[in-house]
Amino acid sequence: MARVTHTAVTLGSPYQTDGVNLTILAADATNFEQVTHTGKEIIIARNTGAGARTVTITSTADPQGRTLDITADSLAAGEIHAYGPFAIDGWRQTNNYLYFQASHAEVLFSVIRLP
Repeated sequence: MARVTHTAVTLGSPYQTDGVNLTILAADATNFEQVTHTGKEIIIARNTGAGARTVTITSTADPQGRTLDITADSLAAGEIHAYGPFAIDGWRQTNNYLYFQASHAEVLFSVIRLP
């Protein structure tokens, strides 16, 4: 099956007068997640479960051939983590997506794109 594609919510201008509604999706622990990668994405992960869950964000080789995945970052019950923004070099997959995943559907994801 294909990865679940998230739609990033772009924040408004510095002078906006109201909030931005976030799209929140449960993690697909089998097929994983992706979002179109522009270099301005922030991934928000919230563990709604009673036990610890993990988040992984998959890197790619940068121009020097280095990789550095965020591997199995632990979120305690009720904890929220923010990740990013992620540079193009070292994070954009060959299909122009940023790949991420969680160990359980109790992790909820939202993706924010900076203006």
